[in-house]
Amino acid sequence: MKNMIKMMIIPFFFLALVGTATAADNSWQQVQTKGEFRIGLDDDFPPMAFRKADGKLYGFDIDFAEAVGKKLGLKIVWIPTAWKGVIPSLYADKFDAIWNGMTITPEREEKVSFSNPYMMDGQVAAVTMNNTAIKAPADLGGKIVGIQQGSTAMVAIEALPQKPAELKQYETNPKAMLDLESGRLDCVVIDNLTARDIISKKPGAYKILPQFITKAPFGVAFRKGDDSLRQKIQQAITELIEDGTTAKISRKWFAEDLTNPATW
Repeated sequence: MKNMIKMMIIPFFFLALVGTATAADNSWQQVQTKGEFRIGLDDDFPPMAFRKADGKLYGFDIDFAEAVGKKLGLKIVWIPTAWKGVIPSLYADKFDAIWNGMTITPEREEKVSFSNPYMMDGQVAAVTMNNTAIKAPADLGGKIVGIQQGSTAMVAIEALPQKPAELKQYETNPKAMLDLESGRLDCVVIDNLTARDIISKKPGAYKILPQFITKAPFGVAFRKGDDSLRQKIQQAITELIEDGTTAKISRKWFAEDLTNPATW
């Protein structure tokens, strides 16, 4: 009975938070007054966000958000968070937004408000370079497959024509790829950009199978009701795309402009 009561209370608590935010939206005013924009992220998600030996954050999303902060006169405060709990942490006011290669999905849109897409990506299947048995995602039926816990790789798994024999979930994508290399996995279903970054650091170890399993846009996520903040950030994003700033950042990390909607 206690568990049943908890299950009933949590959705109403969530709706109450959303309703309160909608009733009095001073989200942009609060951020502007503090002079800082707090962003939740997974800090082990290269090339979108990751740390080097110096302990500093690097990546496409880092450069992009910092450019928005500069344009709006805000200090960007990065708050590393376990990805599986990133949306609850947003509603617990640990940060103001999630900006970390977050895929826009119908399920997530029920919980958060997204900016317009700023990049198109998708889920792919990665195998070891010497694997000749798996030639396409359709061959993953009956195999041992790894994914990052809480990621949209689960959506890609559901889209497969045949389901894996076993699905292993990992805290980070790099950990899953290490198990792939060691032979404990047959394949890792992973974000395309992340896979390419990992592969570039270990030439000859892995390869990406032809065909996207799913395609998905990236967006910045905000609490439901924080419309003034979302609109202000969106305005800055749009201006940076139009003046070529995002194209320059994209070419730095991907050697091409992945932020141009015309190429999606």
